[in-house]
Amino acid sequence: MFFSRRLKNISNLSHCFFSRKNGVSKGIYNSLNCGLGSEDNENNVIKNIDIVSKKLNFKNNLIVTLNQIHSNKVVCFDSQKEIKNKISADAIVTKLSNVGIAVLTSDCVPLLFCDPQKRVIGCVHVGWKGAFNGIVENTIDKFLEKNCRLKDLIAAIGPCINQLNYEVGQDFYNKFIFQNEENKKFFIILNNKKYLFDIRGYIGSKLVKLGIKNIDNIEMDTFSDKENFFSYRRSVIDNDKDYGRCISVIFMT
Repeated sequence: MFFSRRLKNISNLSHCFFSRKNGVSKGIYNSLNCGLGSEDNENNVIKNIDIVSKKLNFKNNLIVTLNQIHSNKVVCFDSQKEIKNKISADAIVTKLSNVGIAVLTSDCVPLLFCDPQKRVIGCVHVGWKGAFNGIVENTIDKFLEKNCRLKDLIAAIGPCINQLNYEVGQDFYNKFIFQNEENKKFFIILNNKKYLFDIRGYIGSKLVKLGIKNIDNIEMDTFSDKENFFSYRRSVIDNDKDYGRCISVIFMT
């Protein structure tokens, strides 16, 4: 369990970037796999999500997750009637109390937000496609639509793949440089048209440019830290048939 210092200091707010530990799943899903989209035993995944609720003392036991599609789509829940699980999107923003919102990651970036003044929270699943196509910007827009002020927003960037383990090809590099020449700073150049991409830095830079000043970084590498995290890239290298997903949750009471 890993926490943002800034978010932890907010009253009536609970959050956590969960590791893969202390669940019931077996084998490659050992042990706190919360991905219902994985090939894990569904009953074990449901038990794991229940463990997450209990760890956070979340009495309502309502944790909303998405059908994550690497998009720039953000959904908002403004009333209990609007709440639906597994909507196809990659971010949630809500002002509702006692509703846990969560994203699942396995190398991608879990991003949590809170405006303690307006009592609005958000969670974002940020892969490279979503980041490139504006999922971060779109999420901030939803906060602004709820009359939040940028100076009040707190962002926490959770555990994700480290730059030294995120190798990409020439086409990937070209895409980002064509978008903005300044994006060169997020790449380390290797031989044979290979590059290392700093997705954490890329997202952090977006937040700063958008005017977010209160940013926490949980600088842990999901690829190399097998004890604590699932990793899609590591599963490919290990020839595993599938991989687990870690969950990151935020809610207000």
